[in-house]
Amino acid sequence: MTEWAAADGYTIGRLLVTRGLAVLYLVAFFAALLQFRALIGTRGLLPVPDFVAARSFKSSPSVFHFRYSDRLFAALAVVGVLLAGFTLVGVTERLPLPACMAVWFGMWALYLSIVNVGQVWYSFGWESLLLEAGVLAIFLGNADVAPPFLVLILIRWVLFRVEFGAGLIKMRGDPCWRDLTCLYYHHETQPMPGPLSRFFHLLPRPLHRVEVAGNHVTQLVVPFGLFLPQPVAGLAAAVMILTQLWLVASGNFAWLNWITIVLALSVVPDEFYGRIVTVNADYAPTPLPFTVAVVALTVLTAALSYRPVRNLASRRQAMNASFNQWHFVNAYGAFGSITRTRHEVIVEGTADRVDTPATEWREYEFKGKPGDVRRRPRQYAPYHLRLDWLMWFAAISRDYAASWFPRFVYKLLENDRKTLKLLRHNPFPEAPPARIRARLFRYRYATRSEHRATGVWWVREPVADFMMPLSLSDLRMS
Repeated sequence: MTEWAAADGYTIGRLLVTRGLAVLYLVAFFAALLQFRALIGTRGLLPVPDFVAARSFKSSPSVFHFRYSDRLFAALAVVGVLLAGFTLVGVTERLPLPACMAVWFGMWALYLSIVNVGQVWYSFGWESLLLEAGVLAIFLGNADVAPPFLVLILIRWVLFRVEFGAGLIKMRGDPCWRDLTCLYYHHETQPMPGPLSRFFHLLPRPLHRVEVAGNHVTQLVVPFGLFLPQPVAGLAAAVMILTQLWLVASGNFAWLNWITIVLALSVVPDEFYGRIVTVNADYAPTPLPFTVAVVALTVLTAALSYRPVRNLASRRQAMNASFNQWHFVNAYGAFGSITRTRHEVIVEGTADRVDTPATEWREYEFKGKPGDVRRRPRQYAPYHLRLDWLMWFAAISRDYAASWFPRFVYKLLENDRKTLKLLRHNPFPEAPPARIRARLFRYRYATRSEHRATGVWWVREPVADFMMPLSLSDLRMS
């Protein structure tokens, strides 16, 4: 009676999706555990208690509306890490079907609770993408039931919105996407470059134009192949995977590229994977209640797809938009506009209370964002350095940092231990500085000859003051 709902030939694809999502949940919960106290903790830059006091549960569903403490947040993040770890090593899929679904539901509910109180620190598209994929994972079944055909189609619908939405936002946005010149700038000005980003930037310009053209094909044409019969659907997914791996190599975009790769793996049939591993597809009959739940999920997704589809058709297409507080069936897309010049906010401190000819300003180093010109960019993705990403936005406009930057400076003036853990280097390990200032610098990659001559990866020059020197007393009075 339920045989029609089973998808033959996607055993390995489902396995790779569930294990891959488990890895990404593990990274997400672990990052939250390490960073939350400084960012959204009780004494953080944007404290959760202040946020939930001003918002209702209905507008931002989260367990933290009922009670919040740093200890409770840490405990729930640890639970998330453990659930993701058990799923990664195969424990969850061996549980009875209701228990398996409960584990996936638990990971989704816990992470939703974090995202919905995370404010600007959790305002990125890959948060919603992980949550939407997490909902679908609840209905992927355990090792005893065949992969549900409808859920696999819903995963393809997510992939379509991710790729096609990104393609449309580019074609409707910056003219450099249409004249194929955006990658003259993007590898240099992207939020957090990786170790190979400079190599990509220094490629000949004709290759940059080929990159952009290939991106348009992958995002505007290939996604339609996901809904065609095999082997076309699998080939479309393979093209997406290769393109995403190119993006992984060229920058740090948290888990955006990795989750797209993980979801695309579900489209590739067992016929391909069978050349590498043995496929065992001996399943028990799918329970009728589970099939009914999958059908209900499909109907709900279809209903909620109205606004994302309308958004895709709109000339005012929104980028990375969630149309409900559950972050389910979202709109995706990124880099509709490209910055041509890279600016960085450089934060410095001094032990002197007044400026003298001998005043020494020492620079704070962040973990991922450019600072020291001799330091090569590191690879952090899929781990997400939230403060570093927000510093990129701050360099574009002070308005992006108005809600948290003054408090960040205040924490540095206190030598706050939790805040300093977000940084790579504290130039005042013994005693806090007397004053902090911030300056805006223009950064560009060093040319090959400059790098050979001096060893620098970046060349920079001061542009303007971002924040005048301030002391603790100045901030208390403001």
